[in-house]
Amino acid sequence: MRKAAWGWLGLAAVVIGLDQLTKLYVDTHLTYGQTLPVFRGLNWVLAYNPGAAFSFLADAGGWQRFFFAALALGVSAWLGWLIVRGRESTAMNLAAACIMGGALGNVIDRFAYGHVIDFIQVYYANHYWPAFNLADSAICFGAACMVWDSFQQSRRAAH
Repeated sequence: MRKAAWGWLGLAAVVIGLDQLTKLYVDTHLTYGQTLPVFRGLNWVLAYNPGAAFSFLADAGGWQRFFFAALALGVSAWLGWLIVRGRESTAMNLAAACIMGGALGNVIDRFAYGHVIDFIQVYYANHYWPAFNLADSAICFGAACMVWDSFQQSRRAAH
């Protein structure tokens, strides 16, 4: 395995570790549904999500836990292979590491608790974004990096 791959896989491990530590802290210091204001526009709130983003399929009866876990494991394996292969740009490796770390952080929750622990609540006035966690943030950041990288590749190919 290339030396650079270890750094990217290490970043994925850091994402997993930070995600799990923050979820453990919130789960042991707040009660379910408790909201703790941080500052205007941001609360900590303990929420459990058995579904996917925005609680998609949350009430599907339990099969979704295994489906989303299998999907995350498959995507993470593919992204890990891309990193190890060593042919991707820095932005793509960053994206892969963040997405892989976030996906595996949420898989750990699904197997350990049967749901994902969410705790970050962003709002404006009376409009609340669904609660999320650091793993979700890493996945979104990674997806944005992938999009940015694809634009950069298209731009380079055009010149």
